[in-house]
Amino acid sequence: MNITQTFYDNMANQYDKLFLDWQSTTREQAVILDRIFTEYGFDRTAQVLDCACGIGTQAIGLASLGYRITASDISDGELAEAKERAEKNAVQIHFEHADFCALSDTFSKQFDIVIAMDNALPHMLSGEALKKAVTSIAAQTKPGGIIVASIRDYDSLLVGKPPYSPPYIHKTEKGQRVSFQTWVWKEENYHLTQYIINDEDLLQISKFECEYRATRREELTKLFLAVGCTDVVWKFPEETDFYQPIVVARK
Repeated sequence: MNITQTFYDNMANQYDKLFLDWQSTTREQAVILDRIFTEYGFDRTAQVLDCACGIGTQAIGLASLGYRITASDISDGELAEAKERAEKNAVQIHFEHADFCALSDTFSKQFDIVIAMDNALPHMLSGEALKKAVTSIAAQTKPGGIIVASIRDYDSLLVGKPPYSPPYIHKTEKGQRVSFQTWVWKEENYHLTQYIINDEDLLQISKFECEYRATRREELTKLFLAVGCTDVVWKFPEETDFYQPIVVARK
């Protein structure tokens, strides 16, 4: 088991604490993605693969809108959490354990849309690993289909290489939850420690560690073009209302 699997397995039952209201977030993000899909000519009959589904934040919201969703992840802990949440939301999603670097090992068919949101691709810790992931994702996308992914704004972050992220402070009926990350840089890679402080009925402090590689937009654009995508467009938060830059690549 690698560090990424361990990170998400350990955090699976607390991941929703990163949000003030996870349920509302699923609906809000689904609306944002639906708007992008519509812009590229797709309706809600589109077959969508969420290849880094986590606890289902995007997959469940999109399924609620009527999209036909297949969802996969490398973390069994997060898949179990996602399945439970899909049942509670009364949506039908086909779940599979899969590594997005080798999607063809799990899936024999291609999809109209493949998504990889919430900074999933920068888990690839080298240029070669990122190329393998992009190649795998593109291979699972139908000709004429689109790939939609989001990453942090590393073009800006690499200028100063900050040692931490600003905290999220969520006031609740029982107190508050605080989450933040510390970052230890080694060139373009960094070690991330995620802290979640749950100060409600009882004080609970949790800590999770992982590794990332700061991926510049130019590198990802070139990789999408190299694997046969004909058009690559970056959309920014001021346009989409999503919290990270989103790339849309047409195959």
